Amino acid sequence: MTPERTDRLMSALNKRQSNLTVVLEDVQDPHNVSAVLRTCDAVGIQDVYVITTKAPRRKKWGHRSSSSADKWITTHQFEDAAACMKVVREKYDKIYTTHLAADSISLYNIDFSCSVALVFGNEQNGVSDAVRAMADGNFIIPQLGIIRSLNISVACAVSIYEAMRQKTIAGHYDKPGLQEAQYNALAVEWGL
Repeated sequence: MTPERTDRLMSALNKRQSNLTVVLEDVQDPHNVSAVLRTCDAVGIQDVYVITTKAPRRKKWGHRSSSSADKWITTHQFEDAAACMKVVREKYDKIYTTHLAADSISLYNIDFSCSVALVFGNEQNGVSDAVRAMADGNFIIPQLGIIRSLNISVACAVSIYEAMRQKTIAGHYDKPGLQEAQYNALAVEWGL
């Protein structure tokens, strides 16, 4: 491995965040999942949770749309939504779902300086009632147009870039954000 490659991987590893994650519930298009993984890598999210109650588990996501992001992201797949949400609840302080509801808050009112999981649902039905019931609340991305929805990968990108903005201001990226055991395991996995 070249010194430049080693530096690039170390820089990415040192920016990984353990206090921000994305949960995808029954996203049908594997290219959408791949695009989400690519964006998660871009903002330093290491762990992504994928619930597949209506689709088979996947070993690989769309290579072209992910640009190999799945190689650098730890993807946790669950066939049971409650089991996934239990694991997420144990690790993250707040869980918010994307859902248009009277009690939804703006994405820009979420405090991303704490530990947060954002849940995105499938392309047709959004987040299920069962998963929404296990969350701390709902959020929306403010929109001014006629159509009040975004493609899931775009919605996720907008949301986690806001999280990155807030975490940058809070200094989260100034020091390694992973627990030592996970950091060391990834360093070995990445060949560092």
